Amino acid sequence: MKLKLLPVFAAVLFLLMPAIAQAQTFAEQFKNDASVPLSYFLPGDVAYDESIPTPQEVLGFNIGEWHLRHDLGVRYLEAIAEASDRVTLHQYGRTHGLRPLILLTITHPDNQQNIEEIRERHVSLADPQVSRNADISDMPAVVWLGYSVHGNEHSGANAALLAAYYYAAAQGIDDLLRETVILLDPSFNPDGQDRFVSWVNSHRNLNRLTADPRDREYNEPWPRSRTNHYWFDLNRDWMPLQHPESRGRLEMFHHWKPNVLTDHHEMGTNATYFFQPGIPSRNNPLTLERNYELTAKLAEYHAEYLDRFGQLYYTKESFDDFYVGKGSTYPDLNGSIGILFEQASSRGHVQESQHGLVPFPETIRNQFQTSLSTVSGSHALRTELLDFTRTHFLRAIEDARNDDVRGYVFSAPHDPARIYHLLDILGRHQINVYQLNRNLSANDTDFEAGRDFIIPAEQPQYRLVRSLFETRTEFTDSLFYDVSTWSLPHAFNLDHAELGRRAFSTNLLGEAVDFENLSFPEGEIIGGQARVAYIFEWDGYYAPRALHDLQYNDVRTMVSNRSFALPTTEGEREFAVGSIIVPVAIQDACSPEELFAMIRETARENAISVYAVDTGLARGGIDLGSPNITTLQRPEVLLITGDGVNVSEAGETWFQLDQRYNVPVTMVETDRFNSLDLSRYNTIVMPNGNYNRISQNARERLSDWISGGGLVIAYKGAASWLVQNGMASASFASRDSDEDDSPLPYADLSNNRGAQVIGGSIFETRMDLTHPLTYGYRNEHLSVFRNSTIFMDPPNNQYAAPIRYTDNPLISGYISSQNLDMLPGTASVLVSGRGSGRVIMFADNPNFRAFWFGTNKLFANSLFFGSTISGASIER
Repeated sequence: MKLKLLPVFAAVLFLLMPAIAQAQTFAEQFKNDASVPLSYFLPGDVAYDESIPTPQEVLGFNIGEWHLRHDLGVRYLEAIAEASDRVTLHQYGRTHGLRPLILLTITHPDNQQNIEEIRERHVSLADPQVSRNADISDMPAVVWLGYSVHGNEHSGANAALLAAYYYAAAQGIDDLLRETVILLDPSFNPDGQDRFVSWVNSHRNLNRLTADPRDREYNEPWPRSRTNHYWFDLNRDWMPLQHPESRGRLEMFHHWKPNVLTDHHEMGTNATYFFQPGIPSRNNPLTLERNYELTAKLAEYHAEYLDRFGQLYYTKESFDDFYVGKGSTYPDLNGSIGILFEQASSRGHVQESQHGLVPFPETIRNQFQTSLSTVSGSHALRTELLDFTRTHFLRAIEDARNDDVRGYVFSAPHDPARIYHLLDILGRHQINVYQLNRNLSANDTDFEAGRDFIIPAEQPQYRLVRSLFETRTEFTDSLFYDVSTWSLPHAFNLDHAELGRRAFSTNLLGEAVDFENLSFPEGEIIGGQARVAYIFEWDGYYAPRALHDLQYNDVRTMVSNRSFALPTTEGEREFAVGSIIVPVAIQDACSPEELFAMIRETARENAISVYAVDTGLARGGIDLGSPNITTLQRPEVLLITGDGVNVSEAGETWFQLDQRYNVPVTMVETDRFNSLDLSRYNTIVMPNGNYNRISQNARERLSDWISGGGLVIAYKGAASWLVQNGMASASFASRDSDEDDSPLPYADLSNNRGAQVIGGSIFETRMDLTHPLTYGYRNEHLSVFRNSTIFMDPPNNQYAAPIRYTDNPLISGYISSQNLDMLPGTASVLVSGRGSGRVIMFADNPNFRAFWFGTNKLFANSLFFGSTISGASIER
């Protein structure tokens, strides 16, 4: 084996400088010639195997000189895996943009020879039946190094290549590699990464770099590149699992169940460096205290490694560890130690800050050093970490037995697709779910054996089960970095109940759900080819997709605004209000035979039951030719995006339309909207945001378009903007200032203001089930998610607010007492308009993070039925 020693990086005089002076000297040098040798990053007292290619040898440039495209990073890591017997590479998925998601397994070559046996022994620690007496003395620790879940926080993805090179090439680390398995995930978000790289590299000077924060390089256009293809924050998707990046990553996480997982981020340029522990009062209460003790022990290693460079850092003052959908919190509830790192960002190649210049290579170096410190600390704490993983799952069984809630039962009898999606999430989290074995009455609901499902609390994933199903309204802190609740039964609008000691019995547990063979339910036509019409009810989650698929093929469709009963091959059936009717005789685009084939395929793909009927004469209610049946138009959707518009809510709308409903959508930025011809669209969606960039002329044209029959769906700030500009009518309540005008400590200012923020909580509303916006719902009570302080007063027109908050609305999450006092009776949804147009205003976001399946139908109803709402019922 040929070894190489890295050349001395700088003159002796440079090495004798104080660390901060060294950093600024390097930064000035980098600003002028943008070059950086490998020796800047790597420990200089280590020999490296010459057979392992350096990044420069494969990429053609040194790490830090340019921002790294994902495909180049993959190419380099493939070269590492090819050259080193310490490294294997596995592709675990692809992004929405088809970029590969890869994971390197790095360990001693002897371990690579029996890596599957090592993995199986390790994951057995999560099985309380076999782990109690397991010998952990010779087991390697498993450490997952994860980078850059936010695309424009790019130092991590570049540091990943340095970590791969170091552990593949460094000599003298045999003991560490024998006792450690390193799982290296170089980029959690390749789609966002490449958006960012394209921008900053395209605006990089080729000679002397520009450090001015006002330069174009450091100011990405909307939507920027933090997010994935659909503009979702993937660091909120560890629990919802609505994207391929998260699904693939979580499969590998549970395949290995690492002892430690790192989550390397960036923060504002004027910051320093953060590593956990975070703010103690904002920890998730279900996480074991031992987790935080081990996090603090690992922090000593991070401090040691960063102190070598004089790097400033802090702990315990920022960032919480509460929301289970974040990359540093999800591991905590799964027997691992999740660690958040936050590096002050250069957001390009070198940028000015209050601490001097922040060069890109320095940000990479810090992330690389905390990668080394994590592995070193995990190696030193190996048996403690292994014992913690084992203890986590043993304690889960013990704590479940002491919990007053022994299980959870849930049902959605009219919507198998919604149940499928929940089961899919639960299975990916390795939660044991069973079919209900006996009929059960609980929480004023009858649950049916063989149809409904039950989850016992007593299982290894007890802490995660409780986190996903509980409601919580008491907290030790009033500030949250993210949402304060995420109860899945409410998000999915399920009939559900907690089962206490008396109600729960293992006899209720039927056959375990076979997640490996879980498949999407198929729908069907009942009654064969119809003579008069095909009818399907609106309960099914994918009924909107079925409707649009038919409309897209020019099939005439109608909606019933009253219930009715007709004979079918299964006997007389009552069809609920909101049922979709597809008449046979009036179709121009297809023959009856072609329509039948189309309906059959549509039913199958969308998990709905379609009934063939041979008469239009109702046995009860209205006939099929009734004036209370309305012909529907196909939505031609314009989604307003761009500066001022909330990126996440725009992305959630785009995702819902494209992925869930197959609805093509035109996305236009606010600046282009000013010159846009609106005549080709019948529906405009305005996500939460500030629309002041829309010109006065464009506002007048939008108002005319609404008066001429256009439909606008507006969320939160967009609704307020429409009201302010005279295109809709509503009044918004504001909280009165506190009567107590006594002075308050300046130090409490941030916390007192933060306590008035609704970061994300769940509330109860009451619906008018006869209104088009509530078609498809059978229970007048609906849980909604709210993360704003916009309160719409009850309208003057009593029909205009079909969904209102109840008198005692709080179900779960944090809200200040002042805000809670304002909420009862206010409108969650309000319908206004001008002329023959309609404006549907949401105080809440029905598409939140793509996992609020229970309120998605409110958006669908607005989209497909909004224009059918009677003018007499709207607020003017």
